[in-house]
Amino acid sequence: MPPPPARPAPDGRTGRDRLLAALWPPRVGRGQLVVALVLFVVGLGVAIQVSSTSDPSALRGARQEDLVRILDELDDRKQRLEDEKSRLEDQQAELENSTDRAEEARRQNAAKERQLGILAGTVAAQGPGIHLVIGDPNETVEADMLLNTIQELRAAGAEAIQINDVRVVASSYVEDGSSGVSVDGRKLKAPYTFEAIGRPADLEPALRIPGGVVQTMEKEQATVRIEPRDKVVVDALRDVKRPDYARSSS
Repeated sequence: MPPPPARPAPDGRTGRDRLLAALWPPRVGRGQLVVALVLFVVGLGVAIQVSSTSDPSALRGARQEDLVRILDELDDRKQRLEDEKSRLEDQQAELENSTDRAEEARRQNAAKERQLGILAGTVAAQGPGIHLVIGDPNETVEADMLLNTIQELRAAGAEAIQINDVRVVASSYVEDGSSGVSVDGRKLKAPYTFEAIGRPADLEPALRIPGGVVQTMEKEQATVRIEPRDKVVVDALRDVKRPDYARSSS
């Protein structure tokens, strides 16, 4: 059953007409107008501030005095940065030089330590030199003959010497005993094999000079064989002895 038709109001308007009349035109109070105006002003200020800070052209409106002050501040800041850069570059150069000096000092110390070790007989050595073999079939070679050989090699520039398996150093001594020749208390047996590092062109002639080592050995019926070599290895080592009384002063 259909609903009954809407009855018109006493003034002849329907409910729809009265709703539209209540909503339009909108009724704005004074307080609402004030709030809207404040919001508009705040939004406009924010927009202007953002525009002035993000746009480089904002300096166009600055006074000449302000521009001069800004330029001076920029120049001062640039100068400070340049000074800081120079200081850091100087520090870097100083550190690099210090590192280079320290590395060079380490290399020199290592080289010096090795040289001292070669002289002391505590490290092995290799280099050009001669291979010398003295045969003694009649057992006529004595301690002074081997000692003369060592001295002639040293005088000719030998930097490292080894006889058989004994390293010869500055404190080495050669002596005769009831059982033969010994070096530093160690008995040696013929043939006596010398390994000497030095300039072969100097070492060999020093042994062959008239009245020298070779002639003396041959007079005693010993045999001498000298071979210049590009590489001679001296690998017999001496024990490092700690001094009983001497101590470093550093």
